[in-house]
Amino acid sequence: MNAKDNSLRVKHLYNRAGFGISYADLHKISRKNIEKIVAGLLKESKDDSITLVDGSESKRQMLVQAGLYAKKNLSDEEKKIRQEITRMQNEVSKDLNIAWIYKMINTTSPLREKMTLFWHGHFACRSNEPLYAQQLNNIQRTHGLGSFKTLLMEVSKSPAMLQYLNNQQNRKGKPNENFARELMELFTLGRGKYTENDIKESARSFTGWMYDKDGTFIFRQNLHDDGTKTFFGKTGNFDGENIIDLILAKPDTAEFIARKVYKFFVNDQPNEVHVKELGDHFYAANYDISALMKKMFTSDWFYSPENVGTKIKSPIEFLVGLSREFYVTYNKPQILIQLQSSLGQYLFNPPNVAGWPGGQNWIDSSSLMLRMRIPSLVLNDGEIDFSGKADPEDEAVIALNKNATANANNNAKPKSYVNANADWSKFLSTFPKGISPLELTEFLLQPKLNDKIVKMVSDNKGLRSTAVEITSMPEYQLV
Repeated sequence: MNAKDNSLRVKHLYNRAGFGISYADLHKISRKNIEKIVAGLLKESKDDSITLVDGSESKRQMLVQAGLYAKKNLSDEEKKIRQEITRMQNEVSKDLNIAWIYKMINTTSPLREKMTLFWHGHFACRSNEPLYAQQLNNIQRTHGLGSFKTLLMEVSKSPAMLQYLNNQQNRKGKPNENFARELMELFTLGRGKYTENDIKESARSFTGWMYDKDGTFIFRQNLHDDGTKTFFGKTGNFDGENIIDLILAKPDTAEFIARKVYKFFVNDQPNEVHVKELGDHFYAANYDISALMKKMFTSDWFYSPENVGTKIKSPIEFLVGLSREFYVTYNKPQILIQLQSSLGQYLFNPPNVAGWPGGQNWIDSSSLMLRMRIPSLVLNDGEIDFSGKADPEDEAVIALNKNATANANNNAKPKSYVNANADWSKFLSTFPKGISPLELTEFLLQPKLNDKIVKMVSDNKGLRSTAVEITSMPEYQLV
């Protein structure tokens, strides 16, 4: 393979396995073959947990809340205390969101964070308690490239998921089927691979899986249904771990995960032959996620033309990629909250347990226009209008957008200054002297250049103006 073709492969790999690559790094890394580069990506993925939320303070607040919620009638002072804790939790949740965005922008382990983003959508979960949200995010980061069995077990025992899918209310004699259903439908097997009776028996098996007042997983034996259950045609005194083992024993589970991975990293329209190939490999590797990713990233079909520059960037991929590429710093990080909300992917707040649908759903006429305006606003600093698309369940964002309306005209749409700085000298220093606007365009865009783009940039003399113009085009939304 010639040097240019290998360079194109490496650029594609880093766009999909991470959030892009600098021109200088691309030409340095492209001297190696793909197998060595993939091995390096997997090896450099160190576990670096987010520690923003103070566990001791959060647990103190939770204990106070538990005491207040146990009371029927609260005094005015107690109501104020409860409101203040809720306000503080909303603020910390916002800070947690920004902390993760910053981690993705600055990480030296891009594949680790990209996998965390994938699992964040796969195990979609909302939690009003920022400590729980941070715990689940760190579980996905720690185990995101390890054993899927360990990841699944840890997610299933996390207070965020136990709370979100109501397993805290799942007890002997009064089973709650919510978690048991989503475990199979969304997390492991997919619809049609189990029966309603399997859901009922699984729910009985997960009775007693709960968390205590300070958010620690606890198995309450006295609330567990220890009777005989029949699941997938097998009979026994099953508990939750037994159910997970029986689910993983099915090759359908490996294929289901392989298909989700394929759609996220390769193409929204899965090639079922390749999905089957990945699923079989994943199952034979005993659910080793790194083995699955290595198989995918080293397959020739991953680099086929139909899989290059054909996926729409998610809002997070777009914002993080732009920020990494131009070394952007945000003087008012809250703008990142507003941008996520307006673009339709607000981290830690998926629309439902199925997560974000992705693909073509990322784009409509208004969101595309906003996406095309963001690069010039971020790279040149500017004012942006928000249409108030805040998630109605998220009080913090609503309050943020309301505050942003402080304007002489009370009927005006919310406005905010992006107030960001791109490090242009650092960005331009990554390119060789004498690079042409056309060469810069070829680097910035993943789709092949059409005649219209070639003609447009050939008339452009400056690299900075070219970069702003190219990142503001629809083609920049493809990866």
